[in-house]
Amino acid sequence: MTEHEASAVAEEAPATTGTEAETPAAPAPKRRSRKSAAESEADHPSLFAINLDDPELPCAPVPFELRVEATILLADRPISDARIAEVLGLVPPAVRASGKDGETPEADAETSAGDSAAIAGRRREALRLVREAVDALNQQYAASNRTFRIESVSGGRQMLTIAAFGPVLSRLKGQRAQTRLSQAALETLAIIAYRQPMLRAQLEAIRGVACGEVLKSLMERRLVKIVGRAEEVGRPMLYGTTPEFLRVFGIANLSDLPQAKDLR
Repeated sequence: MTEHEASAVAEEAPATTGTEAETPAAPAPKRRSRKSAAESEADHPSLFAINLDDPELPCAPVPFELRVEATILLADRPISDARIAEVLGLVPPAVRASGKDGETPEADAETSAGDSAAIAGRRREALRLVREAVDALNQQYAASNRTFRIESVSGGRQMLTIAAFGPVLSRLKGQRAQTRLSQAALETLAIIAYRQPMLRAQLEAIRGVACGEVLKSLMERRLVKIVGRAEEVGRPMLYGTTPEFLRVFGIANLSDLPQAKDLR
């Protein structure tokens, strides 16, 4: 072999370190990404699909929007989307703790602690269907110039007359319209709503006057309640607003209260 041929062979041979040639590095194993329940539902939209025409559901032949409408119309207080879904048989009833005086909280919890992944996914799908039905109903009411809408009040849904017909309702409920809150009661209620939970001493320091009678009046109207006790000497009581307060003032939740910048 000539010197020139030996050089060519050396150039074509793979580079080595020592006596052994380097082996190509194995590709790093791909990590499996963990998908959330919501992403899993997006990938498999039919996984938790609900058949609204299922003959096992109450009033199955009736359009779903009308079933939702009847449920809201017949409820004697604001009813949550989760409760509507239960009444219409879309999901099994959630375990609820009884509130004070036997009241049942209407918190719109999408899942309960005992739900399996399948039931939790079905609840989310049921809530979506209820919300879409409410939106469709309100669009129908607006298109036909109806005098009412389904509004979000006190954590639930309630059928309410639109504000333009307020004067008519005032004449219809003339006697009840006379039982309005005094200026002192309104001031006290506003302070509690924005500063809750708060002590009576804090309330009186802000108002500059004794508030015992006003507080008693607000509690009798079920607009204010005792929400706990402060971690102070004597364990004084803390006051806050009630779901009835939200219902009376047409507020969905406390975050909807006007901010200071909106009141200027």
